[in-house]
Amino acid sequence: MKKTKNRWLIALSAVGIHISIGSVYAWSVFTNPLIDQYGWDLSYVSLTFSIAILFLGLSAAFMGHFVEKYGPRISGIVAATFFGAGMMASGGATLLESIWLLYVTYGVLAGIGLGIGYITPVSTLVKWFPDRRGLATGLAIMGFGFSAMIASPIMAGLIDSVGIPATFFLLGIVYFVLMMASALYLERPPEGYMEEFIVEKKKTPDLSQLTANEAVKTRRFWFLWVMLFINITCGIAILSVASPIAQEIAGLSAGAAAAMVGVMGFFNGAGRITWASISDYMGRPNVYTTFFLVQIAAFFTLPGITQALLFQVVLFLIISCYGGGFASVPAYIGDLFGTKQLGAIHGYILTAWAAAGLVGPLLVSWIREVTESYVLTLSIFGAALVGALLISLWIRVDIKQLKKANRAAQGNDAHRMSS
Repeated sequence: MKKTKNRWLIALSAVGIHISIGSVYAWSVFTNPLIDQYGWDLSYVSLTFSIAILFLGLSAAFMGHFVEKYGPRISGIVAATFFGAGMMASGGATLLESIWLLYVTYGVLAGIGLGIGYITPVSTLVKWFPDRRGLATGLAIMGFGFSAMIASPIMAGLIDSVGIPATFFLLGIVYFVLMMASALYLERPPEGYMEEFIVEKKKTPDLSQLTANEAVKTRRFWFLWVMLFINITCGIAILSVASPIAQEIAGLSAGAAAAMVGVMGFFNGAGRITWASISDYMGRPNVYTTFFLVQIAAFFTLPGITQALLFQVVLFLIISCYGGGFASVPAYIGDLFGTKQLGAIHGYILTAWAAAGLVGPLLVSWIREVTESYVLTLSIFGAALVGALLISLWIRVDIKQLKKANRAAQGNDAHRMSS
């Protein structure tokens, strides 16, 4: 008999992939060096990051079926190849001093690796941890959140010591090796894995077992999409202007605000594992409702908080909910649609991230320019979160109806078997 792999090492492999691709959040480390060395405009350099996030969302959506069909090992190898090659080719783009080539190498190639790499471990972990879905997916996605904290100082040190092109080459090689090693250990659990738990779970089964194409036709899929879109839009908007908001409202110095942004990276990662683990006990609907209640209170009270420490605590709470939304959604998908094509459904849901990544920062900047204040901005996002709260309550109606229909179906089956 083939030996069953250690599921905690499977989880560690997932972290290995996510901690590699999560370095995209440290892109800002390259910004000033690229501007200084090549004379490119800030908007041109920033567009590289936007293209990468756009292709993350697109490739996650379009490659979800590929992940389900070929399994985590093959899709992990594909992700490592695209991301590693994209990073290394970005070294060539900077050597040639071509921003357009950088858009293709880092934005498109590495962006495709980002999307495939993001969804690859998630559906696998849900199957390895049927008893702790939230914890398992939270572990992997935590790696994505924490990655910028680890990568930023390394990138900055490499740029200073070996230059920009060599930094891209070296990071591309390191990430390729780490992702490849992680991908080679990944695999689906064997048939009948944790059968005793599965049997027990049949007393409270997943609401349905749908394919990705069936899932997108349901109302609850779009409820989940909109909730994630609003949560990410509000969170990513705050991330993009955290420093100036803190300086304007709470009177932090530029240095203190920069330090606060660094600490926010910690809460982004910690929120992912913490909220996802809590969801195993509270249930995913309760956790999402809690996210929105917490953030509504935070967004409406922030403009009136002038005490620096309290202001930062409230901001950290918002960012923990932002990270927690990412980490809890795969387990929520499993609860609502089953694990048959979880990777593909997760890919479709992540288009909310691509959309929010474009809307959030643009919206917050536009409102700030029109009103010359961040106060109205925070109130508008607070109102959007009220809408998300109502949807988080509305989706419960669907869940209740499905549970009722499932119980009726089970009752009919039991009646037929007895007769």
